[in-house]
Amino acid sequence: MTSSTPRPLALSPSRASDYKQCPLLYRFRAIDRLPEPKTEAQVKGTLVHAVLEHTHQAPREERTFEAAVARIKPEWEKMCEDPAVAEVVPEGETSRFLNEAWTLLRGYFQMENPQGFDAHECEMYVDTVLPNGVPVRGFIDRVDVAPTGEVRVVDYKTGKKPKPQWSQDAQFQMRFYALVYWRLFDTIPSQLRLMYLKVLDSMFLAPHREELEYFERDLGELWAKIEGDGKSGDFRPKTSKLCGWCSFQALCPAFDGVPPEYPGWPGSTAD
Repeated sequence: MTSSTPRPLALSPSRASDYKQCPLLYRFRAIDRLPEPKTEAQVKGTLVHAVLEHTHQAPREERTFEAAVARIKPEWEKMCEDPAVAEVVPEGETSRFLNEAWTLLRGYFQMENPQGFDAHECEMYVDTVLPNGVPVRGFIDRVDVAPTGEVRVVDYKTGKKPKPQWSQDAQFQMRFYALVYWRLFDTIPSQLRLMYLKVLDSMFLAPHREELEYFERDLGELWAKIEGDGKSGDFRPKTSKLCGWCSFQALCPAFDGVPPEYPGWPGSTAD
């Protein structure tokens, strides 16, 4: 554990995805909080998100592609103050890496004109307990509120757009934030938009109350399974083709590894 007083657990889209993929993976990340090497894709996504957040916080006349490009290097230098980030991109690869970030930003400006509206919130932190007792938290990339009151929740994706049969995780994430926004502010977002900057394409969802109520029920069932495993300490590995990308193989019983001693269930923000 990284602290003698562990942070109470709450469900987020990424942790929900971890548990559905492999309960033991969830344990390692959420409870043991074992360190993992950062990937170039993760770091690139963080950089692009930071530049877009700065863009939307600037006055309208400064929300230009040129101004966004000028933010790439300062944001990257700030990120590189963390040695774990700096070592992901070798010095000889920096130009190529920053050029790829440039391309993603160009994709954003081809999809949307940020001078035409003001974002209501960027990197909006949400943290609450749903009516069914499920603790939830996370960050919404952007929330827009129209003059007429309609709400749009936006998420930027810097990777490839998944094929329809593999889009469940993306849809889960957006419904998750639509549900949390509704429960926090008593307003159901009119539109959920995932912007795939690499391919200049979007996925749109229009949630309705009944759909979100069913989704909330499903989250309740998922959280009950997590709590059950947490209190028993029995997080079982679930093998799949994704195991090849898992950084915890050496600790996984499915690969003859031995997990660290279970630190115990830290409880949740709903306890």
